[in-house]
Amino acid sequence: MAVYTCSKNQVDLAIDPIITCKLCLMECSPEDMYELRECKCLYCEMCVKQYLSVMIAEGNVLLITCPDAACLKQGRMEASEIQALVNAEEYDRYLRLKFEREVALDPNRTFCPEAGCETVCHVCSASTSAAKVAPVKCVNCPTCGLQFCSVCKSKWHANKTCDEVFLSSTKEEQGIPFSAEEDANIKRCPVCHVPIERNDGCAQMMCKRCKHVFCWYCLASLDDDFLLRHYDRGPCKNKLGHSRASVIWHRTQVVGIFAGFGVLLLVASPFLLLAAPCILCCKCKTCKCCDEDSDEVVT
Repeated sequence: MAVYTCSKNQVDLAIDPIITCKLCLMECSPEDMYELRECKCLYCEMCVKQYLSVMIAEGNVLLITCPDAACLKQGRMEASEIQALVNAEEYDRYLRLKFEREVALDPNRTFCPEAGCETVCHVCSASTSAAKVAPVKCVNCPTCGLQFCSVCKSKWHANKTCDEVFLSSTKEEQGIPFSAEEDANIKRCPVCHVPIERNDGCAQMMCKRCKHVFCWYCLASLDDDFLLRHYDRGPCKNKLGHSRASVIWHRTQVVGIFAGFGVLLLVASPFLLLAAPCILCCKCKTCKCCDEDSDEVVT
């Protein structure tokens, strides 16, 4: 009778765990996998490196998170983790772009527009915190001495607005105006002034760069307008771009969320009041025991 035996290597291969990468759907051994530090998601190391290379090449460097959109933690990848996965050239580009994005989004800092200067200049903070739109201010570069506008980055124009300077320049120098017509397809964000193009959709816009929410038609801030009451009156009435039923459903959802938290707090408050004495007593007993132990040690 023939007897078939399995070698030790075949047995090890049979029980060797195989993990499927959620990005490339390839089956890899644990040695080829990489675990993100914050969310503990597993991907093959090759996919993680390629993901970081694409994000850095496209300039999405301010917040690099777990590539899985369904990840509940959305683990953030820090600079030290990125440095260990990319080459030196990509890491230098990551640091440079990240610094440039942080300066561009900081209302108190800006780059000098003079060619070859690249000095980070300080912009005095606004006098009123309620004003969401950045005011026009004169900025002095400490390196080259240039005085320029904090908004349009052109030479300081004390008696002119940014749009007047825009219209007085040549056609080759003209770009996107800072106050466009209501039906314009391209406008500037009221906060960071980055150009935004609107092809379709509703009038509630959110700047991808600074996350500011505003009305496309009048550029009014909608950051605190959760119920979209801005489109119930005024020149933008009924210009949201959604049906009345969808607006009412949106408001019902928002009110329902706040009401749910209120009911939850109302229901939980009696239990919290009843549990408060017990928590205080336990804390007092713990402190008393610690004091007695310390007295025993002293004696």
